[in-house]
Amino acid sequence: MKFLLNLFLFLFALFIFEEKTLAFTDYQIKRICKNDKKVSICIKNLQKKRTDMQKGNLIEIPVLPYDGNEN
Repeated sequence: MKFLLNLFLFLFALFIFEEKTLAFTDYQIKRICKNDKKVSICIKNLQKKRTDMQKGNLIEIPVLPYDGNEN
């Protein structure tokens, strides 16, 4: 009985914590890139990063420092 309980809990945890990626949709990519100077290059770069992330490849995410003095 204990074995069945452990097996059930293991399978339950396996299905609950399956890996999912939350990537941008095409609409979100276009909305982000509409204020950029080179819209087409921005869209291509974000689409490439999205496909790489969905395939499981590493992507580089730029980190901007926080400036708390902005008003």
